[in-house]
Formats: sequence, structure tokens, C-alpha cells
Amino acid sequence: MKTLALLGGMSRESTAIYYRLLNEIVRERLGGLHSAKLLLWSFDFAEIAERQHAGDWEGAGVLLVEAARKLEAGGAEGLMVCTNTMHKLADAVQSAISIPLIHIADATAQAVVDAGVKRPALLATRFTMEQDFYKRRLAEKYGLQPIVPDQGGRDMVHRVIYDELCQGIVRPESKSAFLDEIGRMRRIDRVDGVIMGCTEITMLIGQGDFDIPVFDTTRIHAAAAVDFALA
Repeated sequence: MKTLALLGGMSRESTAIYYRLLNEIVRERLGGLHSAKLLLWSFDFAEIAERQHAGDWEGAGVLLVEAARKLEAGGAEGLMVCTNTMHKLADAVQSAISIPLIHIADATAQAVVDAGVKRPALLATRFTMEQDFYKRRLAEKYGLQPIVPDQGGRDMVHRVIYDELCQGIVRPESKSAFLDEIGRMRRIDRVDGVIMGCTEITMLIGQGDFDIPVFDTTRIHAAAAVDFALA
């Protein structure tokens, strides 16, 4: 089994889910007392979020690259960036290390394609929904048409992620708002699936809330990493 490195703490809530999922999936596949071989770098998310909202992606990239290099030096054989948004810097991180980066958007897009979905709703941070780094990868590499909420929907989703989910707060009224937004997108935008494009959203909604395919990027990413580790 290869050793996986996690760039985590962005937020700690979803990183804890990653840790659980990685170990559960390894145990499901190997049985007994098996668990994942992991190295974890957990950021102080306030330092990352401050740079995100200031548009200082270069400064955030310096932090991620430094951590990734330390994890590689510590014996990591594959790297996970445990957040969708910070995959904006995936190319910069990959170019700074010699071990492979397991890309969350590639794993997710393949799952969407395999499910026959063409126009998935993309719920994520404002950065992921409004910038092109994620949507363009899904469109150009996989032929998908990701659809994001309108301005009001984007503001609501972003607020819930940062003000609630990243702080461990799960509110039923926020779940209702997410369900209402997807309902609106199904009626108006004719979306045929839902990408939970922020790793915290799995805390709020899931496949059981919908009759169309839902793609939990946290679980999909973890499964792809275990595939790599056990290959």
C-alpha cells in the first residue's frame, strides 16, 4: 500500500471526513485490521481563507507548495488536496513535487460521465462556481456542461459553506435552502445531477435528498486515492 499525503485543514471539518473515509474504504477492500497509510498536513484555515477572499492566490500557493514538499520529503507517494477550491492551485503544487497529485475534479468528472449525467449543478464556494479552473476542466476534458446557481444562489451557498459548515454548524434551514436551489435549477436550467463541489457540503445534503444522481466529491476523491494507493 502506498502512503498518501493529505493537504488538509481547509476546513478541518471535511478533513476529518476524509480521514474516516480513507480508512473505511481501505478496510472495506482489504478487511481485518487494515487502514490507510497517511501523512496529514493540517493548515490553520483562517490563514488560507484570508488569502482566498483577498485574491492572494499566489500567497496561498506558496503555503501549499511548501507543505506539499515537506510531505513528499516525509515519505508520501501520492498527494491529495482535500478541498475543491484549492485545486485552483493544483498545477502549481504538482509542478513543485515529483509524486502524483490525485485531482478531485478528474475523479468527480469521471463519476459524472459514468452516470450518464451531462448538465450537473455545481454547488461550491464562490471561487469554484465563478472562476473557470474547475468548470473548464469538466467541460474541456470530459465534455460536461456544469451549471452554477444564479447570483443569489451563489451568495447563499458560499455563505453557508464559510459561516456554517466550515465551522461545524449544520442548520436544517440551510439544507432547505440548498434543496430549494436545486429544485429551481432543475426547473429553469434542466440540470440532471448535482456535484457537491465543496468538500463540506456532504455534511448537509446527500443522495437520499434527491431522485437525480448526486456526486459527493469528498467520497469520490477518497475512493480515487485508495485506488491509487492499492494499485
